[in-house]
Order: sequence, then C-alpha cells, then structure tokens
Amino acid sequence: MTTDLPATAPAYPFHRLPRSLPGYRWWHPLTTVLVTVVLFFVLMMLAMGITAVVGIFVPEVSAMVDRALSAQSDLGHPVQLAFLLGTVCLLWPAAALGVRWGGRRSAGTLSSVTGRLRWRLFPKPLVLAAGLFAALNALSLLVPETLRGSGGVPDGRPNPGDVWLLLLVVLALVPVQATAEEYVFRGLLMQGIGSWLRHPSFAILLPVPLFVLGHGYGPAGQIDVAAFAVAAGWITWRTGGLEAAIALHVINNLGAFGLGAAGLGDLNATDLPWAALPFSLAFLLAYSLIVIRWFPAPVPSRAAERYLASA
Repeated sequence: MTTDLPATAPAYPFHRLPRSLPGYRWWHPLTTVLVTVVLFFVLMMLAMGITAVVGIFVPEVSAMVDRALSAQSDLGHPVQLAFLLGTVCLLWPAAALGVRWGGRRSAGTLSSVTGRLRWRLFPKPLVLAAGLFAALNALSLLVPETLRGSGGVPDGRPNPGDVWLLLLVVLALVPVQATAEEYVFRGLLMQGIGSWLRHPSFAILLPVPLFVLGHGYGPAGQIDVAAFAVAAGWITWRTGGLEAAIALHVINNLGAFGLGAAGLGDLNATDLPWAALPFSLAFLLAYSLIVIRWFPAPVPSRAAERYLASA
C-alpha cells in the first residue's frame, strides 16, 4: 500500500521526506533503487525491441541505433540523438515506479515536500535561467576564438539538412531528459541518502560522483558537471522541491543542445573549454543565489502546500 503525505506531516526537509511517511522502514531506499534499476533495464530492453522491429522495415534506423550505442556515436545525427536522449528519459518512469513499488510511497513525494510538483513555481526560475544563460553566453563571445576551442574533438556540427530535425528532437526530448535526471539524482538518490544521514551535505554531495560519471567529459567538463550537481542539490534542499533544479537543467540543456543543433556549437564535444568554465560557474552561482530568494521556506504540511501553490 502506498501513502501520500499525511495531513499533519512533521517538518522534515526534502532530503528526509520519506521518514515523514507512515510505514517507513530503513530498507526502503535500497528496495527503491533496486526496483528502479530493474525497471530501467526492462524499459531499455523494450525500447531496443521496438527499434529492432522498426529496423526490419527501415534498416537505416537499426544501423543508426547500433552506432549510437558504440564508441562512434554521432549526436549530430537526429536518429542517434533521439535514441540517446530517449533512453535517459526512461529514468523518469523507472524512478517514479521504483519509489511507488520499492519505497511504498507516492511518486509525488519525489517532487517536493508538498507531495506533488508545484507548477506555479516554474515560470520565474525558467525565465531567470534563460536570461542568465543568454547573458553569460553572450559575454563569453568576448573570449578570443583561440581560447574558446571546440571541446577537444573534431568539429561535430550537423549537416545543414538536419538542423530543423535536430532542433525538433531537442525541443521534444531535452526537457524530459533533463527532468528525468533530476528525479533520479536530486530526487531518488538525495532522499534515499537523506533517509539514513541527517545532515543535508551528505544527500547533496554523495550523488555528485555518480552524476559526473554519467557525463563522459574531460577535466574542465567534469568540474562543471560537479558544480552543476552541487548547485542543483543545494537549491533542491533549500527550496524543498525539484522545480528550480528542473528549470535550471532544462534551460542549460536546451541551450547547449540547441546551439549545437543550430551549428553554433559541437554536439559531440567531450569537454568544456577552460575559458568557458568561469562563465558556466558564474551562471550556476548567480542562478542559485537569486532563485532561493524567491522561494518561501518549505514546510511539508497541507497549509504549506496551499501557500506554495499560490506563490
């Protein structure tokens, strides 16, 4: 039997939220992760089966999927980009069902201390992230071309004929892909660790290495990804939910993939130029400091839910 937040839930912060639910047991984080992993692989096998069937009628699709799974993957190809982004999207339903079946609680408790996603809190963080991303990327153009580089790989700009299709793939899948990563790393893992370790620094920092390993970048890129994970974890804990972190992740990925799809960046880059790192870190710092001032202090109760929903 699954449970939502009780009407008089004790004041647990986001990373400790599972402990506020009736019937919580210390092993629930373990079963949640186990069920999530199993479901993800089941969904992956299902996706592979569907592409295999499609490949019977359209051999090119099968060939592109095979290449996407190899070391020679090319994100500048729409089919390969769609497949790789789509596989990450599967983390979202896997995490939601993992929490429900393995953690015996509502999937909504992954979203915020109110037990649901607070949709009215999205517009301002989205606008803020988009404005900061545009401003700092514009400033980065002042860096000499020789320092900006291409990310340490040969030019990976797409074929002109693929631009519109790539942009369509980016707009359709990147918001889901970014949200899925937040539900796993800042939702499932933060709450699992927080169920055992009280101090929020454990819940924020311990998932960071896994998040970095999931992005195959060089040193500058790894620093950037680690800083992103820390910032997203901190604002999730501070605001009591995933909304601000999702907004940041969506805008960041839409910008990066969108510029690459339009031929203004390299979709296959394996690192971030060192000269671009300060701008990226400034973006994360400015966003984090501003957005937490907009969110009221979260309290997991129905009264707080009504207050936050009207904010």
